[in-house]
Amino acid sequence: MQPDSNTIRFRVEGMDCASCATKVDTAVRRISGVEDVSVSVVAGTMSVKHSQPIDLADIARRVSNLGYPTKALVGPEKAATKSELKGHDHNDHDHDHGGKGSSSGQLHSHADDLEEGVPWWRTKKATMTLGCGAALLAAYIVGQVVPEIGHWAFLVALLAGLVPIARRAVAGAMAGTPFSIETLMSIAAIGAVIIGATEEAATVVLLFLIGELLEGVAAQRARASIKNLANLVPRTALLVEDEGVKEVQAADLALKAVVLVRPGDRIPADGEIVEGRSAIDEAPVTGESVPKSKGPGDAVFAGTINTDVALKIKVTASATDNTIARVIALVEEAQESKAPTERFIDGFSKYYTPGVLVVGALVAIVPPLLFGQSWDEWVYKGLAILLIGCPCALVISTPAAIAASLSSGARRGLLLKGGAVLEQFRKVTMVAMDKTGTLTEGKPKVTDIVGIDRSESKLLSMAAAIETGSNHPLALAIVEKAKAEKAPIPPAFDIAAVPGKGVTGSVGGETVFLASPKTAGERVAIPAEILSRIDAFNDEGKTVSVLLVGDTLAGIFAIRDEPRADAIKGVAALRNMGIGTIMLTGDNERTAKAIGASLGMDVRAGLLPEDKQKIVRELQASGEVVAKIGDGINDAPALAAADIGVAMGEGLKSRLKRRMRPSSMAGSQTSLISYRYPNRRWPILVRTSPWHWG
Repeated sequence: MQPDSNTIRFRVEGMDCASCATKVDTAVRRISGVEDVSVSVVAGTMSVKHSQPIDLADIARRVSNLGYPTKALVGPEKAATKSELKGHDHNDHDHDHGGKGSSSGQLHSHADDLEEGVPWWRTKKATMTLGCGAALLAAYIVGQVVPEIGHWAFLVALLAGLVPIARRAVAGAMAGTPFSIETLMSIAAIGAVIIGATEEAATVVLLFLIGELLEGVAAQRARASIKNLANLVPRTALLVEDEGVKEVQAADLALKAVVLVRPGDRIPADGEIVEGRSAIDEAPVTGESVPKSKGPGDAVFAGTINTDVALKIKVTASATDNTIARVIALVEEAQESKAPTERFIDGFSKYYTPGVLVVGALVAIVPPLLFGQSWDEWVYKGLAILLIGCPCALVISTPAAIAASLSSGARRGLLLKGGAVLEQFRKVTMVAMDKTGTLTEGKPKVTDIVGIDRSESKLLSMAAAIETGSNHPLALAIVEKAKAEKAPIPPAFDIAAVPGKGVTGSVGGETVFLASPKTAGERVAIPAEILSRIDAFNDEGKTVSVLLVGDTLAGIFAIRDEPRADAIKGVAALRNMGIGTIMLTGDNERTAKAIGASLGMDVRAGLLPEDKQKIVRELQASGEVVAKIGDGINDAPALAAADIGVAMGEGLKSRLKRRMRPSSMAGSQTSLISYRYPNRRWPILVRTSPWHWG
């Protein structure tokens, strides 16, 4: 027995849709002493609030009997309150949100037993499906060799798959869910045996198990995609104490603790810089393409990257309430929330399964009783209605037109998962797009070089010389430009980064300093006409760097993340179809508006992940059917909230590789995308090649 407490948290495996959560919720609420139940399909968790001591083993057993292996998270994985469940539990690397997965739908149940970290083909569900398939194949061979016992061989094959299904049907009925898909399958299969259609019954049961397994795999991958968000936050942090620095778990950092973040490390918690100045790459959170220079007093986000020099940061938010944890919570909230159509289907599904049973019974009984028809014929037709009424059977029978469309998309470099997206795309009225990596290339490029005291070629050579070897995006842009222009890159000596200001070195015996206009202006006087030129570049959304040679203003570089070559054509094609477009970006307003103007798009800039999700919700509330296109972690909540989420696979994959440690890429998903559809959320579209329109 468990001592009285507010809330106990459970790990529940095998839930793939909202109706799975309904079964679990219904079963647990019937237990004496339970006050409230919250089930999260996305997180695979359940929190149970109770007013008196309850038997945790009994709860786990009842839910496990439904086909969802369950265990209480106690001891090291302590029970969490609802508020804690909204954050990220770093102990077990889950993302638990206390949103209630309540749905009235009873169309579906998936006990896939897809254990954490276990390949799908080694799970219990896969073993059962393969066993049933092997038994059916063996029965077919026996039927060909010894026809007189073929019926019994198929009966054995049928039982191999039907017994677990029937057991779950009985457990569901005893737990308060008598009308489930398992009930339909069990009645139909048993009836088929009675009328001598054992072969058909065994085949349908196998197809049902295959459908469950495939959907379980898809759900596991979607869940893994969300969990990979947490890999942006390092597991450990360097805690600064009086006696020195020691490594601790990032999840254990207390408020106001001071941590040391070395160059190249990801920041372990939301905080405030107390010592040091460095460029912070915030692209994983805000999507801004150019790192921001930050110093004492400036706020920093968990998961962003310190690029230049060591910083000391005071923690201002716990692990369960940092930026990445809030992004995860937003994604889970979006996936648990229901569109109006979903709510209608949920209400309708209360009556669907019993309605199918009643119709099947009437078809089987009424014609023979009232009109003297053949019992065998009409019982067979009644059983056929039960099978046709099975939603999983409908999913398995994919129309040829849908299959052809998916194949056509693949040839164009598009991966579409699920034919439902083809139906929904025609309803889209607004496309919301990220900027960096979606509309733009995702990496800055040198667009303009203005020679003042040196030629453009000389400027490029000197700047590339001191930037060679740096991983800063602006440095990479200059070096790439020098290579493209075949400008010679001489050796540089005494190269040093000036924190928050620029980089200096000696090239050909001259001291070279590449800095921001503000920093350069502190060393030399910049003529008014050059300042006007710099302002003009800034108005175009370009970042300007000034090159000083000694005490002389040698020239300036303008750098910008340029639009993709086909972005203008793509946006214009959407406009011609009467579909609105809007840019949602975390980049600064000046840069975003410059890119937006060149593409003819409305722009909302300076957005955090929750802001993007809020705008998507506002567009939906105004009657728009929204497709969200993005390529970064910062787009995840908006992608999940949109009616259709589209991920630019190439952009996200490359940015993750560039901005995350190799260990954090293990098992990561290329995209986090979703399609709102009754009782489920399908991955839909990953772009791996240039855009195709029309």
